[in-house]
Amino acid sequence: MKFRKIGALVAALGIVAGFALTGCEGSVKSGDEDTTTAAAETEIDADAETTAQDEADADTAAATDKLNVGILYISTKTDGGWSQGHAEGFAKAVESIGADKVQLFEKENVPDTDAQATENAVRTMIEEQNCGLIFATSFGYMETLERLSHDYPDVKFEHCSGFMTSENMDNYFGQIEQARYLSGIVAGYKTESNKIGYVAAQPIPEVIRGCNAFTLGVRSVNPEATVSVKFSMTWFDPGKETETAKALLDEGCDVLAMHQDTPSTLKAAEDAGKFAIGYDLSAAEVVPDAYLTAPLWDWSSYYEHKMNAVMNGTWTIEESWGGMKEGLVALDELTDLVPEEAKAAVEELEPQIAEEGNAFVFAGPLKDQDGNEVCPAGKSLSREEQMEMNYFVEGVLGQIPSN
Repeated sequence: MKFRKIGALVAALGIVAGFALTGCEGSVKSGDEDTTTAAAETEIDADAETTAQDEADADTAAATDKLNVGILYISTKTDGGWSQGHAEGFAKAVESIGADKVQLFEKENVPDTDAQATENAVRTMIEEQNCGLIFATSFGYMETLERLSHDYPDVKFEHCSGFMTSENMDNYFGQIEQARYLSGIVAGYKTESNKIGYVAAQPIPEVIRGCNAFTLGVRSVNPEATVSVKFSMTWFDPGKETETAKALLDEGCDVLAMHQDTPSTLKAAEDAGKFAIGYDLSAAEVVPDAYLTAPLWDWSSYYEHKMNAVMNGTWTIEESWGGMKEGLVALDELTDLVPEEAKAAVEELEPQIAEEGNAFVFAGPLKDQDGNEVCPAGKSLSREEQMEMNYFVEGVLGQIPSN
């Protein structure tokens, strides 16, 4: 902008100098007419310069008004599970808001166990891509994101599935346990061996909570059934997920459920002629001969809400924890492989769970797998108790690794 104004000033001085030199040489004819014409041309040039500058300023303002959003994924956006679900949510949010207002800068395959890789990705998004809002979509990013939030106080940070906050960092998740419980009802009716397997990722409260909710659903309709859990110790590793699933199948499990980022567990079940319950996305077309249903996420409304909040200047820390009632989580359609009694039970109970939320899922009396009471009758586990869950409930076979 400054260079344009200086150029205009130099041009104007050049015109004045030209008039002076011409006058000295005595070659001006019809001086008043020529002077008027030159002045008019100068005014037109100035107007054109002003118009061009205004257009440049408008372009700059438009670029400034556009929100750049940085996103970290632990795997690819086409993993068939966790990351793909988030990516689809972001895409829907941008479609709703308008691509002229929001631009996404997405970084795939950032290990949430690698603090340096996480930091490098975030700093690049902020310092080189001018991102004013950062979303980190895996648990392990939490501590690095919180630390970086203090370095960039004008940037807003959003962390999925964690518990830390700062003045400009929020966390968000949802009560997926509602859909987990309902999917457990399906498994409880479907199993013939009364042996159900659960492929778990990491030994953190989020995963433990989900397995417990699933087991409570199973045993609400089939008290004789047990849920054997094995940990892959990874969020995203199709090979390890498959290996863990096969170990459960070898133990006689005829229905598998999972908390993993890919549908590898489901494919292992189908290959063995057994049945499976997915997670994150529908896998009805991926494993049609095994797929029963899946707890699903729809992140789009939350992402749209937070993007708008940053643009409107209304962003606040919310620690969002919605459920089925808010449209954040759902149970996928039940396939034809699901028994009719299971379909009837889910249809009857789903509205009540949506209304009561996790208070229904974790209502007492509850005992851990050693028989100790963890919640008395007439009460439900609080949100804090759920967030800190570090035990398995009755009916779960398996131990929580120390790390």
